[in-house]
Amino acid sequence: MRIDLRQLCVCVTLCGAPAAGLAQDDPLSAIDWLSQSVTTPAGAAVGKAATAPSKPETPVTEGGALPEDVAVSVLDAPSADAAGLLSPSVTGLPRTLWGLGLEGEIIAQIQAKTPEPLPALQGLLMTLLLAEAAPPADSEGVGKLLLARVDKLLDIGALDQAAELLDAAGQPDAEAFRRAFDVALLTGNEDRGCEMMRASPDLAPTFPARIFCLARSGDWNAAALTLRTAQALGYVTDEENALLSRFLDPDLYEGDGLPPVPQRMTPLSWRMFEAIGEPQSTASLPLAFAHAELRETAGWKGQIEAAERLARVGAIGPNVLLGLYTERLPAASGGVWDRVDTFQRFESALQKADVELLGQTLPAVWAQMTQAELEVPFALLFATELGRVTLTGDAARIAFEVGLLSPQYEATAQKHVPTTPREAFLVGLAKGNVTGTTPPDSLGRAIAPAFVTPGTRGEFEPLMAQGRLGEAILLAVDKISRGVQGELSGVTDGLAFLRAVGLEDAARRTALELMLLERRG
Repeated sequence: MRIDLRQLCVCVTLCGAPAAGLAQDDPLSAIDWLSQSVTTPAGAAVGKAATAPSKPETPVTEGGALPEDVAVSVLDAPSADAAGLLSPSVTGLPRTLWGLGLEGEIIAQIQAKTPEPLPALQGLLMTLLLAEAAPPADSEGVGKLLLARVDKLLDIGALDQAAELLDAAGQPDAEAFRRAFDVALLTGNEDRGCEMMRASPDLAPTFPARIFCLARSGDWNAAALTLRTAQALGYVTDEENALLSRFLDPDLYEGDGLPPVPQRMTPLSWRMFEAIGEPQSTASLPLAFAHAELRETAGWKGQIEAAERLARVGAIGPNVLLGLYTERLPAASGGVWDRVDTFQRFESALQKADVELLGQTLPAVWAQMTQAELEVPFALLFATELGRVTLTGDAARIAFEVGLLSPQYEATAQKHVPTTPREAFLVGLAKGNVTGTTPPDSLGRAIAPAFVTPGTRGEFEPLMAQGRLGEAILLAVDKISRGVQGELSGVTDGLAFLRAVGLEDAARRTALELMLLERRG
């Protein structure tokens, strides 16, 4: 079966008392920049409480058929871990995606993932994170895997997807709310986040979050009183006190120096710095913070740079980038402004169907997109239109490669007549058949065997024997990613596995990106 992934692509009331020692609690999330917006009662489970198990289930570990410990799973009990945005009918992946894998091992593998160098692999990872699937065999049904998936989406900047996944899981607990609240802060929906807090009396807001939301609602007196209470009880740090005091009465501190910038900026701190007129650059902050600079309150240059960071990893659609690039004429030159200028010149030529001008502007804009590693967003925007224009020379070659980097890669290959062995090999990859072609380099020679003899070999075999498809896909992504850095045997094994389990579209697009994109450091 060929699986086509192309279409995939909130607390005690605001005046309640907090738990002792609140300000010193470390976040439970693997992502250490989450705001301490609500407290988690000691001993509370993450997610919904599970019912008593009806029978034990013994999952198989990587070490073989005998498990290290006997694990117990909950049969037929609702679990937040099963939530997803993409059904099996959309992804083509089975509902038993995790098989007999152990929850802790799966979570560790997800946490270890970093943004992938190739857009196709990043898309495959996101599909896995968003897929509806039965929980692992030893799952307690309390949402640990859900939070790991959400955290990874936050880590790669996919805030909208993370928010939708949390919504799909149902009423949030403290840890889920923290994530939803921070997404609201970073996307300019802080009023909605505060309303979620007010509407969730079973969760206890921390003093900084409570003060922020009281001020956002216009109740400045209550916010000031709450801050004085927090100061008296020692529930805010000196750093938090300085920022909150300035946030509530900036005029009182006019002429004074800035409050100390936290070593680890949280979305709540970032929004308060912005509110006092001192927004902090997001360039050196985790990727999720880039969303805060997509809002109209940010400057045009900051918006463009943030959009480029997010589009590069597939966290936002390319149309966001298109809208920002074409919003107005650049008033300066150099850096991002040169990219905007060449982009606008190219788009104008394309709209006019001016072949001669396209021959000049396409190579220039492609050089800019390549430098910024935005080739795939560019291809998603313009491959179809470029495919309707007859070009020559370097522009023709670029248009062909743009088509191969788009969802229309196979149609592009069908109508292209190769003029070099390299083009013939690329056409073969796009069609899924490289027979009779010659790989042009060592990377091509690593890719070719996967398109001749797909299969599951080596480390994949025990995983598949145990029904652990999700972990096997994560392994394939790892192997191919390491191959980008030089371990070429991983490219062969990873691509061969993807094709063997029906992930043909992902395999072809990954192979084409390996050949066409420079992502080797």
